[in-house]
Amino acid sequence: MSFQGFLGNAEAVLQLRQQLAADRLPHALLLAGPRGAGKYTLALRVAQTIHCEQPRMEGELPDACGVCANCVRMAEALDLDARIAEAVEAREELRETDRKETRILIRPHPDVLILPPDPPQNLVKVDQVRSLIQNIHRLPAEGRRKIYIFSKSAFMKEAANSLLKVLEEPPPYAHIFLLTENPAELLPTIRSRVRMLRLHPAPVEQLEKLLAERRPTWKPKERALVARLAEGAVGRALSFDLTAYLATRKDAMLLLHTALAEPDFSTLFRTTESYRAGAEGQHKMQEMLRALTSLLHDVMLLQAGAAERVRNLDIAAELQTMAHSVRLAWIEQAAQAIGQAESGMRRNLLRSLSLDALAAQMAKGA
Repeated sequence: MSFQGFLGNAEAVLQLRQQLAADRLPHALLLAGPRGAGKYTLALRVAQTIHCEQPRMEGELPDACGVCANCVRMAEALDLDARIAEAVEAREELRETDRKETRILIRPHPDVLILPPDPPQNLVKVDQVRSLIQNIHRLPAEGRRKIYIFSKSAFMKEAANSLLKVLEEPPPYAHIFLLTENPAELLPTIRSRVRMLRLHPAPVEQLEKLLAERRPTWKPKERALVARLAEGAVGRALSFDLTAYLATRKDAMLLLHTALAEPDFSTLFRTTESYRAGAEGQHKMQEMLRALTSLLHDVMLLQAGAAERVRNLDIAAELQTMAHSVRLAWIEQAAQAIGQAESGMRRNLLRSLSLDALAAQMAKGA
């Protein structure tokens, strides 16, 4: 893992390396960009470079060696989903009273703490921020710096307010990374206390070329589809599971057709029964809601005459028919209903009923 291997956003990478070389890395940095743009990978590479035992230099720019003990153990945190799953499993084995008080924290190095949204609500909890506060005022254990990475910006209100106090006067040896797809999710008072660095989406043509090099077994139509569905995110494009997406999108299309045209909800009910509780069911519902949002976005683009920007190219004709049959006001109401379903998911409501209610709410407005 090194800066040289990071794909895309060369200007952002150069800026971070220059700040490291000059020892002027901001104490609070907001990395903003689309899902899969590499925000987490970039933050972890900064941490790795800071704590590397044998850093390399490319001219005047530092980079991690990738092979020392510190580099190796931090590289294990690259697969954040796997580390979170391990932490959740370990928490489930605790006594009930301890389980309720335990928050998910990932520590790949004594001076690096990763704070992901805590399942099942998938929000950063106040106890996680309190753990940061307790830790941040202790001097680094092994190196000169301490790194804290919030992998998403979904904070509970009390947690956000607690973080604000730390951001006002962070210790000189500490650096806090906030990663977000949407900076507006954060309190204005938090945004005003951090330095923002945007990661920009890669052009579709660049992603198609990259996929042709890295995924030569894919058909040209598959590469074209993934390049658009990845929304400019290099990492997301390379790791895209097209088979899983098409299966999820099939459920999303069923929900749309049920809401718009089908008086019989029985087929939808049988499908939504598979959206069960637990982490797997939560991920499945998240992906379905994302697919549904993508479809509605395409319908809106088709209504606006911007067919060249449609992501779901392979079903553009079907979406065009849908675009002729719905009003823009209905799309806006449907987007609001999806937001309510996402909110219900964070409150751990029964997912199958949430999806059934979503379809009924969309049908009512059609």
